[in-house]
Amino acid sequence: MIQMLITGLICGALLGFVMQRGRFCLTGGFRDMFIAKDNRMFYALLIAICVQSIGVFTLIQLGIIDFTAGNFAWLGVIFGSFVFGIGIVLAGGCATGTWYRAGEGLLGSWIALFAYMVMAAVMKTGVLAPLNTEISSITLPENSIAATFGISNWIFIIALLLITGGLVYRELRKPKIAIPSLKPKRTGLSHLLFEKRWHPFVTAILVGLIALLAWPLSAATGRMFGLGITTPSANILQYLVIGDAALINWGVFLVLGIFIGSFIAAKGSKEFRFRMPDKKTGINSFIGGLLMGFGASLAGGCSIGNGLVMTSMMTWQGWIGLLFIIFGTWTAAYFVYVRPQKRRASQSTTSQQAV
Repeated sequence: MIQMLITGLICGALLGFVMQRGRFCLTGGFRDMFIAKDNRMFYALLIAICVQSIGVFTLIQLGIIDFTAGNFAWLGVIFGSFVFGIGIVLAGGCATGTWYRAGEGLLGSWIALFAYMVMAAVMKTGVLAPLNTEISSITLPENSIAATFGISNWIFIIALLLITGGLVYRELRKPKIAIPSLKPKRTGLSHLLFEKRWHPFVTAILVGLIALLAWPLSAATGRMFGLGITTPSANILQYLVIGDAALINWGVFLVLGIFIGSFIAAKGSKEFRFRMPDKKTGINSFIGGLLMGFGASLAGGCSIGNGLVMTSMMTWQGWIGLLFIIFGTWTAAYFVYVRPQKRRASQSTTSQQAV
């Protein structure tokens, strides 16, 4: 238990710190792909996937960890990921983003986090567990992309590296936009950690390395997986309700560590403050949290579990899940941001013509 507590908290705290300081927000990244045509955060995600994929398959070949892709619960992944994508827009952050923004003092994220934990628990062991089980039982026999085509995983990893490298190179060659900044108040390590703006690609490398670190640390406690957010979040609430110590695992300390690491980063950078959402934002956060918990449970993972971990393992679950999370995000972004903006623009034009 001591090993589980220490390694889980440390890994989570590193992830929370890096994500908070690097503003590693997949919700905003997927949304900006649609609204602003800005793909940087998506490219950053690809970098993190590449780093983790190379490391994990190296560990597998060395016999340090083991992984089996299992079956592909295609219906749950497709439908659940799409619903999850809608939820993260309403909640203002994905599962991990909600944890680290709660550590910043954003009370809307606390609301979303509570709803997310409740619905995840309901889906896994509550009244909706039979529905979750039934939909998840609709599977295809092969989840591994490499096994489907009968070739090595390294072929897909090399292909992903080449594609990602080309996209990153093209992005870095774009003319840089000068962003005004205040004169630094700190120097040395303090400036680098708590004041200097972090580049999303550098942040992505760090996230990928932490995601890789999670595998052997977790495996040492008997949990053979990497980063995971939904099930540990549900476990916390389940433990508080029924008091079953078996629910406390490495993943629970991981998500608690994310909160702690984010809090440390926010306090150190003087970004921590309690912020109360307005009524509409609070309601959207609650609804978004419910959709997140429902969708992630059906899909077998969130934007981290599927979008970062299972993609790096070259599974259909990961890549198709990521695709439908993005589709869900774009759908919600249209109705939440684009459509109202078009309406306001239309009403403004009509008013000007009337004058």
